[in-house]
Amino acid sequence: MQRLHNKVAVVTGASKGIGAAIARRFAAEGAAVVVNYASSRQAADTVVADILHAGGQAIAVQADMRDAAQVAQMFARSAEVFGRVDILVNNAGVYDFQPLENLTPDLFQRHFQLNVYGYLLAIKEAVPHMRDGGSIINMSSTVTEFGPAQSSVYTASKGAIDGLTRALATELGPRKIRVNAIKPGVVDTEGVQAGGFLHTDFGPRITAATPLGRLGVPDDIAPAAVYLASDESAWTTGETITLAGGHR
Repeated sequence: MQRLHNKVAVVTGASKGIGAAIARRFAAEGAAVVVNYASSRQAADTVVADILHAGGQAIAVQADMRDAAQVAQMFARSAEVFGRVDILVNNAGVYDFQPLENLTPDLFQRHFQLNVYGYLLAIKEAVPHMRDGGSIINMSSTVTEFGPAQSSVYTASKGAIDGLTRALATELGPRKIRVNAIKPGVVDTEGVQAGGFLHTDFGPRITAATPLGRLGVPDDIAPAAVYLASDESAWTTGETITLAGGHR
């Protein structure tokens, strides 16, 4: 039996990287998947095509997760096509490592509007479409544990995710809606490549400090999301799962 049979999942930021891997894995486990994207329509369509080719169900829906009207429209579209929402994965995010002297209101707002407000907004809009017993999965990060230099704003936004995960687990517990977080370590994604992190000494330093001797890949993260989305985690809420090859 597929672990997500007859469930409907919305995955934000699912056109690439970790979000795309989760969307594909959810579909393979039987979920109908809403592949959210902000601007990468072609990449989102590729994820949907892969799912459909494998016999699954998926649609791509554009929404800037900072925009309340667009987020509401995305969940309305999801419910229109699939009838409800059982699972929300908050994955869309931004990161821009900058030293403290480069702190500006824009740098702060860019991180917190998407990485924090966007998560809260998605949960607010998802919950009315959820049956009791739904699952919400928030992407946090191990930066909150090892605190890399020049990441203070990004790290602060991910620390906020840890806090809101615990608070909403309590608030939504009476409806048996579970709220958990995944803390990936450094994962080799398109975004990390584009950010240039792996072309400096950052990647080799993290790899050398990782007991399993390598950076992560998106498919390292997706199985944990399946577990948290499935009924196997029915007594798990307000928790975090760290996936970092042992790096701290």
